[in-house]
Amino acid sequence: MSQQYIWEVKAKNTPLLKKKCSHCNSDRFYCSDKFRLNAQKKNIDIWLIYRCVQCKNTFNMTIFSRVRTESISKNLFIKFSENNTETAWEYAFSLETRRKNNVEYDAESVEYDIQHPTLDDILNSGYEILPVTLKSPFDFSLKVYSVIRICLGLSVSKLNQLIEADALSFQGKSIQKSHRIKDGGIVYIDIEKFRNICFENG
Repeated sequence: MSQQYIWEVKAKNTPLLKKKCSHCNSDRFYCSDKFRLNAQKKNIDIWLIYRCVQCKNTFNMTIFSRVRTESISKNLFIKFSENNTETAWEYAFSLETRRKNNVEYDAESVEYDIQHPTLDDILNSGYEILPVTLKSPFDFSLKVYSVIRICLGLSVSKLNQLIEADALSFQGKSIQKSHRIKDGGIVYIDIEKFRNICFENG
């Protein structure tokens, strides 16, 4: 039983920003995956460029403002200069960056896939209490409740039954609908209780 069971959430796009456009009536901006750099003497400004979903008007999200060039690692500076997509996504999902810019994102605009083992793989794992590790490099407020429903193919009523019977838990605690997934978090499945509720009791 050395196999690790993983539910891996993969975002398909970055979240839209909730922001009024000054050029049209739109209130959403998308990440262009491109950076703007402006050096002045020994200081540099770096922004992540967003564009209005309707008219393409730009909004520059501040990443660094008036910082010494040497304070940014050479590797990171190259990524900014080359418009590295992975780096752009890291900042597009960053809560700290949104707070610094006083902007809000539209979490529901993020589409995603979840890679997960089949239900048969889980039921035949050989575990009494199966730990399933959540992997999600980006935080977009996805609920643990939703991930469990998708990965185990459950109806709302059946999932509620499992939670009430302590057949499922998250981080060793009873699952609440408000719980959000976090990278490395663990969902525990009591296999016997799961079988009894989902199959023997119809």
